[in-house]
Amino acid sequence: MKRDFYEILGVQKNASADEIKKAYRKVAMQYHPDKNPGDKEAEEKFKAAAEAYEILSNADKKQRYDQYGHAGVSGAAGGGSGFGGMRMEDIFENFGDVFGESFFGGGGRSSGGRRGGNRGSNLRVKVKLNYEEILKGTHKTIKVKKYVRCETCAGAGARDKSSVQNCSTCNGSGQVRRVQNTFLGQMQTVTTCPACNGDGTQILNKCTPCKGEGRVYGEDTISLDIPAGVQEGMQLSVNGKGNAGERNGQSGDLLVVIEEEKHTELMREGLNVLYELNLSFPDVVMGLEAEVPTITGKAKIKIPAGTQAGKILRLKGKGFPSINSYEKGDQLINVNVWTPQNLSSEEKKVLDKLRESPNFKPDVSKTDKSFFDKIREAFS
Repeated sequence: MKRDFYEILGVQKNASADEIKKAYRKVAMQYHPDKNPGDKEAEEKFKAAAEAYEILSNADKKQRYDQYGHAGVSGAAGGGSGFGGMRMEDIFENFGDVFGESFFGGGGRSSGGRRGGNRGSNLRVKVKLNYEEILKGTHKTIKVKKYVRCETCAGAGARDKSSVQNCSTCNGSGQVRRVQNTFLGQMQTVTTCPACNGDGTQILNKCTPCKGEGRVYGEDTISLDIPAGVQEGMQLSVNGKGNAGERNGQSGDLLVVIEEEKHTELMREGLNVLYELNLSFPDVVMGLEAEVPTITGKAKIKIPAGTQAGKILRLKGKGFPSINSYEKGDQLINVNVWTPQNLSSEEKKVLDKLRESPNFKPDVSKTDKSFFDKIREAFS
């Protein structure tokens, strides 16, 4: 059985983002491969800590984990198998900023230099969806202005192969190691090579179009599969679709922020859909069959005779699906009775007669639910 992520990092469920980061750094330092060479158990604990931090440091994933446990984030870390299926370099690439360079250097990499150049930055785009697209899920194709790989040099940044040589300072490793004598014994410090900035290579003749960066500013067409049930402000991550990295460095991610297009008649409240149905006094007294809008079209509902103003009717399953479970919301219809303001003399005479009728005297039963009870019931 998989261990609890909070237990792995040794923090409480209400821990702040800063506390989670500090706890991960402490555990990761304890089981870091450089401190435990050849220790497979320490390596697994190091990877487990990385998986826990990957989930708990992301607000959306943390919320799903808090609500549904491991089932809510299955596939969210390490391609579905957790960080146990990832290489150490991938963990350092993703979370190198947590370690810093003062202890393990180079973002915490245990061996070898940086693969390629600097990682590209993340991009954030907004995608607007209507209610029907949110209900069913949708496929979108968008064009994004961003840094893309230079086709002239294939991202290398050099004019040709002969223009690239190993860095003479670090001999191609991308790192410089220094051994110091301390009262605890010898301490090895590994830092990014200052001459090549961790690339391990130096360019003699730069590619003209990209000026040695290996990337140029351009446009990319990206396909997005957006799941059903997303909500306003929710952020989806598309790995590797952000800005291209320098000199074949890893690309950043594309962060897709969901915007909901306002509906002309309906309003969203969580998984539920709300609709205000305005009826005349004779309509609610006599009852009728009314047509109301839904996300996917029109639906007919029966208004019973004697329906009171404020009555909330429910269309089961006509709301939005949950993105994390099989739950589905309803459509809630609030009955409003419209009161006319300009009456003819004849209409006033009719109403005066009705006013004296016993059937038109308010007779509120103790069993009738109050307005607040109805609201609580509707959203329970």
